[in-house]
Parts: sequence; structure tokens; C-alpha cells
Amino acid sequence: MTSTDVHSEDDTHDTRSTGPRTHRLRTAFVAFVAVLALLFLGTRIHLLPGLGGLFGEESHDRTGPTLLQSIQDLHRYEAAEGNFQVVVDFQKDAKYLPDAIRGTRTLYVGAGTVGSYVDFSGIGKDDVTTDADRTSATIRLPHARLGKPALDPDRSYTVDKQRGLLDRLGDLFSDNPDSEQAVTRLAARHIADAAKDSELTRRAETNTTAMLEGLLHSLGFTSVHVTYA
Repeated sequence: MTSTDVHSEDDTHDTRSTGPRTHRLRTAFVAFVAVLALLFLGTRIHLLPGLGGLFGEESHDRTGPTLLQSIQDLHRYEAAEGNFQVVVDFQKDAKYLPDAIRGTRTLYVGAGTVGSYVDFSGIGKDDVTTDADRTSATIRLPHARLGKPALDPDRSYTVDKQRGLLDRLGDLFSDNPDSEQAVTRLAARHIADAAKDSELTRRAETNTTAMLEGLLHSLGFTSVHVTYA
């Protein structure tokens, strides 16, 4: 075997060992770039939301039993309830990066209710007075209060969500529930503020007065006077 033959065999061996490896690396790199392109353009051209159906995805509810943690007696009269809806436009940006790289913007429709009630737990003997004939009664109650907003999941939904490239890559490894909680908390806060500016507590006091007047009239009282302080 000549030196030329040995050199030729070495060259052939190197070509066979490095050629396929280089091809695989090149293919993997092209695939990675394609995935990044889809992630970057998915929000704009709305391709990604429809890709899940190609793989025959199914949903399964494996939630365990619901546990009752406590029971509380309510000494209050739920007198009124308001229905509210708000469109939340929530944007979170990075300080030194453009929105296309890092940042989120979410449009979320939040719908829910706020109840208004009158608390009877603090009423004492001095707050209810009657005349000797028990035909006239005066009742002093605290002003109506507002309950906490309760978002309705059937009527609340995300309209649009735009995310930067880094945020979309992060979502591949995490559901990022903090972003969803941020918009729901913001929706609840706006609904609570709207309830404060509404006439919900006034309506609750009007309904409470009507309820007590009807109750005491059925017991024989001809005059019922309800005040709030």
C-alpha cells in the first residue's frame, strides 16, 4: 500500500464521519430558525392558535375533590347586586428592550358582579324601639356596604394578547399564570371602583327598608321608620 493510498483512505474516512454530522447540525439550525420565525410572527398572522388541532389535542379534567375549609354564619341582608363589565388594556414593557423582543399587552374583558348588603350583626336593643302599643317601630341600621367583586368566568375572556419574542419563548416552558392574574386583579379593581361610584349602596338601603317595612307591617305595626347611620 502506497502513501498515496493511505492518504486517500484517511480522506474518505473523514468525509464520511463529518459529512452527516454537519448535515444534521445544519438541519437542526434551520428548524430552530423556523420555530423562532413562527413564534415571532404567530401573534401577527394568527397561525399558532390553529396549530393545536393538527395534533389531535384532548382535554382531561383530573381535578381532585373539592375540600370544604370553613363555614361562616352571615348576619347580613344581601339587598342589591350590580352587574359590571370592563375592558382592561394592560401593557408591561421592558425598560431597555423594544416591545417586539420583551413585553406584553393584553386586552381582557372582565365581567362580574358586586353585591351590596346591610350588616345586622351589630344591632343592639337601643337600635330598635317601639311604642307602648307596639304599633310604631324605629330601627337604626348601619349604612350598606359593598362586597368584593366576583368575576364571571363564563363572561370574562382575553380578546387579544401580544407578546415579545422572549415572552413567547418563556411560555413554551411555563404557563406564566402571573400575567393572567394581573389582568383579572386589574379587572376586579376597576369593577370595585365602578361600584363605589354607582348607586348600589343606596339601592341596597332602599330595598332593606322596604323589606323591614313589609315584615313589620305583617306583624301589626302600622308605622315603621328605618334610619341609617
